[in-house]
Amino acid sequence: MLDNFPRGTICIEDLEIGMSRHLTKEVTDRDIELFAEVSTDRNPVHLDDSYAMDTIFEGRIAHGMLTAGLISAVIGEQLPGHGTIYMGQNLKFLGPVRPGDVVRAEVTVMTIDYGKRRVTLNTECTVDGKPVLRGDATVLAPSKKFD
Repeated sequence: MLDNFPRGTICIEDLEIGMSRHLTKEVTDRDIELFAEVSTDRNPVHLDDSYAMDTIFEGRIAHGMLTAGLISAVIGEQLPGHGTIYMGQNLKFLGPVRPGDVVRAEVTVMTIDYGKRRVTLNTECTVDGKPVLRGDATVLAPSKKFD
């Protein structure tokens, strides 16, 4: 996994509209198998090559929530980072992620409510520059005053 900035915490007092962080990760067969085990989602479109070939995807795909989990990694590790509490996430899946794909997960600050410590983030995952997931998240950001 490649992060564009160190992991840690950016307190709400230091956030700015337009601030962005990302990571990239190759999604492996092992990732998909582990996600299936942890989530108990063993849909054969994720795990069975012959089954998946007969679907609209014409091959195996990663779980959508595995891809969304990369957004969670950026939020929880980079922006705002450690101490952030997820409050909500809207997602739209735009395309499949296949074993071997390199996913870029990016988060951008859209709005900041300093009084409530709420931050709205634009979220996007891409493969080869093509969007595979878009959405937005609302988080409770850490503060220098309270944390």
